[in-house]
Amino acid sequence: MFAPGASRYLGASLIALVVLAALVPLLAWWPLWIVLAAISAGWIFFAVFLRDPDRAAGEGIVSAADGRVREVVREGARWRISVFMNVTNVHVNRFPVDGRVESVTTSGEGFRPAYRVDAAHNLQRSYALATAIGPVEVVQMTGLVARRLISLVEVGEERPKGSRLGMIVLGSRVDVLVPADRALPCVEVGTAVRAGASTIAQVIG
Repeated sequence: MFAPGASRYLGASLIALVVLAALVPLLAWWPLWIVLAAISAGWIFFAVFLRDPDRAAGEGIVSAADGRVREVVREGARWRISVFMNVTNVHVNRFPVDGRVESVTTSGEGFRPAYRVDAAHNLQRSYALATAIGPVEVVQMTGLVARRLISLVEVGEERPKGSRLGMIVLGSRVDVLVPADRALPCVEVGTAVRAGASTIAQVIG
């Protein structure tokens, strides 16, 4: 399965690939083989990059992104769990719990590398969710390369845990913020996680 909107990228490159593959033997011009190889590599890249496998939702509070945990920190009345995505990860982000989208806001500016501390000020999109454990927030953050944030939900929609929330083109960072009196993180920095499937915190209280 591929991410929403993937067909326009994969379809266009596949058509070009088929046409060129038909022309190469007829024209017998060796530079076309190089072009054919480049388009083939591009199609494979997009097919891998835009993959979106179905997943069964994990227990407790699950990761909103594929990648590795970069930070687990208490911020007042909330825990922030940050996951760093690289270009090889699945780029579709998912709901960490059942919830209703209360608001979607875009803030920040700039495209600093996602691993830097000041990346917290990068252009980002925040999803405020009303959930059974209280307010939960998911933040998609841009990076040096990843500059496009895609929303797959609208305000007022209710979605189950593990359903698709959005996508970051070329990876970056996704934060999940949960109420500290209702959630206890169960991952540490460096833990590999999968969106919608890997438990990052247990529900308490």
